[in-house]
Amino acid sequence: MLKYILKRILYMFFVLLIVTTITFFLMHFIPGDPLTAMVQKLPEQTKINYYAKYGLDKPVYIQYLVFLKGIFTQGTLGESIRFPGRNVMDVLQKYSGFSSEIGLVAVAIGFVIGVILGTLAALKQNKLPDRVLGVIAILGISVPVYILGTVFQYLFTVKWPLFPTLGWGTPAHKVLPILCMSFAPLATYTRYMRSSVLDVINQDYITMAEAKGLSFSQVVRHHVLRNSILPSLTILGPNVADVFTGSFVIESIFSIPGLGSYYITAVNDRDFPMIIGCAMFYTAIYVLSLLVVDILYVIIDPRIRLAQDK
Repeated sequence: MLKYILKRILYMFFVLLIVTTITFFLMHFIPGDPLTAMVQKLPEQTKINYYAKYGLDKPVYIQYLVFLKGIFTQGTLGESIRFPGRNVMDVLQKYSGFSSEIGLVAVAIGFVIGVILGTLAALKQNKLPDRVLGVIAILGISVPVYILGTVFQYLFTVKWPLFPTLGWGTPAHKVLPILCMSFAPLATYTRYMRSSVLDVINQDYITMAEAKGLSFSQVVRHHVLRNSILPSLTILGPNVADVFTGSFVIESIFSIPGLGSYYITAVNDRDFPMIIGCAMFYTAIYVLSLLVVDILYVIIDPRIRLAQDK
């Protein structure tokens, strides 16, 4: 397993390099640059100094080589153009924590509760619990997160003032954003688990386990869950990355100082270093989450092997 993990980490750096390269050249091939609006009213010499400061007066391939040199020799992604004096790495370290705090908790809640509800729905197929959970799952997938956030704000901050409307700092500020972000994953995992459990409980080995005298709870815990949870694990990795890239909507609604707002601002202002930094961060989260899912496969189902010994 160690050899597999090291190989995947090496692949991760290769993927990061490809994503960074594509992002870098795409941004520079779009007409215009991030300094146009900032320096249009300044004297000509001042404009030249600004372009020289950020290296935008050099050919694109030279800018790319300088950028790679900064990463590999200094471990830096450069300075934000939109926020002068702020290093991109510092911004990522400081503000990604806010996004991860609500995003990872939301995914964890959605996964655990979704697995439980999906199993319950399958075991109560075509009965009242199954129908109720089916409606909840459809609502969770179809209702946009910004609608859900607005409704939650009205219900739990205006109608019944139980939680703060905006801001960050106390545990009470985190409740509504986490609930909003966990609703869609919960619905997704509920549907996946229901379909998977329905398929597993009709397998021959489940009938064999029951014939051997195992109780219903033992069959569910040791056979049904372990074999039906794998499809849900498959989408867990991408889902972790999705909550980071999609968290800017919730961050805007609840005024959370997360990384999402910086990403949107960077795209609008064409802040090249910040855009590349966010792209690398989101790519790393995605690849790492897929690696964790692959390892969980082996832990849950020993029949799965990460690599064959030659």
